[in-house]
Amino acid sequence: MKKAILTMLVGCGLSTTVYTQSSPAPCGPSGDLSNELSTNVASDSRCFEIRMYTADTARDGGGDYDRAIDELHQRFREKEVAIFEKHGAEIVAVWQNLDNPNTLVWMLAYRNRAHRTEVWDAFRADPEWAALREKYPVPVDANVFMLSATDYSALK
Repeated sequence: MKKAILTMLVGCGLSTTVYTQSSPAPCGPSGDLSNELSTNVASDSRCFEIRMYTADTARDGGGDYDRAIDELHQRFREKEVAIFEKHGAEIVAVWQNLDNPNTLVWMLAYRNRAHRTEVWDAFRADPEWAALREKYPVPVDANVFMLSATDYSALK
């Protein structure tokens, strides 16, 4: 399992398609994808999202923590993960990037792309998120990758 997730993370760094806000990145089961994208995708794949948040070091020393990345981890630890789960996302894992210590990496799973949109809309509208963001106002540079599991992947 660890090897499979690491392989996905490495693969994300090697090939990425950029989609604009008006054209959300596809993800999920092969039936939800174009012929071009669905060739190797499992028919029962969920929609996976890898998010890499690099904390703005200008915030270092600006909050209750010496480093902005520690404040970001506290935000996740305290409530951010729970808010996402409350709205239906599965948090597959959260990692500390050891190659870039100012970066938190996390993976979410949804039933499909439409479910991802529902989760994010509910998350953004949640008053608990607004309060948490105000308590831990860590600016981040986000890199986001949308993924679907292959038909031979153990993780679907």
